[in-house]
Amino acid sequence: MGKLFGTDGVRGISGTEFTPEMALRLGRAIGAFYGPGSRVLVGRDVRAGGDMIANAVISGLLSEGVKVYYVGMIPTPALQLAVKRGPYEGGVMVTASHNPPEYNGIKVMGPEGVELSREEERVVEEYYFSNHASKLEWRSLTYSVEVRHGIIEEYVDTIVGHVDRDSIAKLGARVVVDCANSVSSLSTPTLLRKLGVKTLSINCHLDPEFPGREPEPTPDTLKEAAALVASAGALLGVGHDGDADRAIFVDDRGVVHWGDRSAALLSYHASQRWDAPKRVFTGVSSSTLVEEYLRPKGIEVVWTAVGSVLLARTLWKEGGIAAFEENGGFILSPHQHVRDGAMKLALMLDLIAAEGVKPSELFSRLPRYISKKTKVKATREEAACAVEGVKELFAGYRQITIDGVKVFGEDFWMLVRPSGTEPVVRIMAEALSEERLNEVVNKAMEIVQRCKGGRQ
Repeated sequence: MGKLFGTDGVRGISGTEFTPEMALRLGRAIGAFYGPGSRVLVGRDVRAGGDMIANAVISGLLSEGVKVYYVGMIPTPALQLAVKRGPYEGGVMVTASHNPPEYNGIKVMGPEGVELSREEERVVEEYYFSNHASKLEWRSLTYSVEVRHGIIEEYVDTIVGHVDRDSIAKLGARVVVDCANSVSSLSTPTLLRKLGVKTLSINCHLDPEFPGREPEPTPDTLKEAAALVASAGALLGVGHDGDADRAIFVDDRGVVHWGDRSAALLSYHASQRWDAPKRVFTGVSSSTLVEEYLRPKGIEVVWTAVGSVLLARTLWKEGGIAAFEENGGFILSPHQHVRDGAMKLALMLDLIAAEGVKPSELFSRLPRYISKKTKVKATREEAACAVEGVKELFAGYRQITIDGVKVFGEDFWMLVRPSGTEPVVRIMAEALSEERLNEVVNKAMEIVQRCKGGRQ
């Protein structure tokens, strides 16, 4: 049987890899998984071909006797919250999240709003690769698509209800929001207005070509937002990805911070606000600063393999206050067990209001490392060879080997792992000095090149 789902959903280039024929076939497979009579909520982001794919998926669902409810363009976490609240057996989001504009894709979720487990994905794949197609009696095909309204408004109101709105409003703050020309434009400016915050927005008009920047929020893609924060004297800046389940922050000095830094601060704040197990889950790609900051405060840090679906389901099953990734994804357990960029933003403003300090002061409380991220083209065998070589070279150090190998040193950490989405080996590292950083990364690169037989 072939492989369809990647790290988070199914993705491909619109019109060539992700065609309406494929979407129809996938819609039938998803419909067979849910079963006749099931209620499924469908939404999409702004990407080119979104209507084409959504309508093809809806046709597939209807052909399997599924009741379809359509909400149109919506942030992924807003759709997930609506699915969680019911009355739905599942949801389908047409999105490629942070991928470049030419991509589109599909995320599939269960009745709790969380993306399907790996085992459930395999069931859908079995239906897909066997070309499953039910032959239902015509009386079973009488459902029409029902359009749902007001879901984004309910989602925003729910987030506002989780934080101290009055204290946030008293800040009199200005916040820069970069919506990446996608569906966070429909939610985040409204959220900020309801929180009493003055909003400076860029790239907040919907455009499937993403003219403002690439959909993934990073220090490079958020340079314009960072410059605006500094020049306008704003308190905070935030950048979302294409489907609004991530948030990367810019502090009041115009410095962009990776998601694990903000998540460490937010996890401790959340642990003081809600009665939940003092535990967080994070992928091995996060910085060791998470441990250094949270463990002395009595919060257990559990490392997992990379992937938001695994994080969400682990948090849901084992219990904790939060789960997060360095890429900006943050899951707040008292809210919902999925990444939510708007909720993360509201919680950051709640923290700032509670502490009465600027974001730059909050971030200054964290250990400061120099970081480097790179990748090298490699087959799966070459990547596995590199992982084993790093394990051997750093055998005397603490290691985590659940996803590649993460090495912990006194003045550095390094992760070497095969990518789950492309034929490369990823190298991530942080150190207290640039000299030490280059030393450990160069050692890993030498091992990768040996495994590749000297090929670049």
